[in-house]
Amino acid sequence: MFDFHGKVAVVTGGARGIGKCIREKFEKAGATVCVIDLLDNDYFVGDLADKATLEKFAEKVIADYGHVDYLINNAAPKMCGITDGSYEDFEYAIRVGVTAPFYLSKLFMPYFAEGASIINISSSRDRMSQPQTESYTAAKGGIAALTHALAVSLSGRARVNSISPGWIDTAYTVYKGPDATQQPAGRVGNPMDIANMVLFLCSDKAGFITGENICIDGGMTKQMIYHGDCGWKLGK
Repeated sequence: MFDFHGKVAVVTGGARGIGKCIREKFEKAGATVCVIDLLDNDYFVGDLADKATLEKFAEKVIADYGHVDYLINNAAPKMCGITDGSYEDFEYAIRVGVTAPFYLSKLFMPYFAEGASIINISSSRDRMSQPQTESYTAAKGGIAALTHALAVSLSGRARVNSISPGWIDTAYTVYKGPDATQQPAGRVGNPMDIANMVLFLCSDKAGFITGENICIDGGMTKQMIYHGDCGWKLGK
């Protein structure tokens, strides 16, 4: 469906989960993929919260390939809450989830090829929350806002969009019963749901789309639920 031969894609957090799926989809479509992750991988192992690491990674990508076509800011920030999370925990989450995408965009900016695209992976938690998720929620809200700012600043140089996944089961578990039926789409999501959108947004077919956030959550954030609706009852 997509042909990315000759293209260079950078994927943060590309060693597992959604990032791994994105990497594999790009590779299948012919792209060269440069991964940075704390986990072992075949390109670059490093901590996205560290400025010097980001600079070394960017230097390696440019030395190896000379340009970047697609930057996928996917790495997940740490989740901690207001009760048990420390200052350092929260700061680390923001550095991984917001500062690193900003800085990598800045580092690669002079090397973006014609038709370049940045995709930021946010979350449906950028607009809704569970208790004790402050660091993750703040980071995901931050990267969603960063998206439209970058789209304006990089006008003519790169398109910038974000994706907000809902419940994505990275083990591809097929759920039955309420876990599935509560979703208007009738199932829980999997990494392919996100990877397919990433490749579309990077393609020429999405050439008139920039500054947008696309929520892929099976319709959950559109579903209004009150006590007593659809058999749901408040548990306290």
